[in-house]
Amino acid sequence: MGKGPVEAEGKTVKEAIAKGLKILGATRSQVSVKVLVEESRGLFGMRGTNPARVRVSMKREAP
Repeated sequence: MGKGPVEAEGKTVKEAIAKGLKILGATRSQVSVKVLVEESRGLFGMRGTNPARVRVSMKREAP
C-alpha cells in the first residue's frame, strides 16, 4: 500500500527533491526529505560538479 523511500540525484538539492517527488507521484507536503549529499561546487564556483543526493519518503498517514 505505501511506497518505500526513494533516492534521487540532481545538480542541486531542489532538483533532486523534484525528481524524487516525480518518482513517488507525490507533492512536497506529502513527503519527508533527508539530504544525503549536498551538491559541491567545482573549480571557479561551477555548480553541479558533484550532484546532490536525497532520500524522499512518504509521510505516514494518521489512522
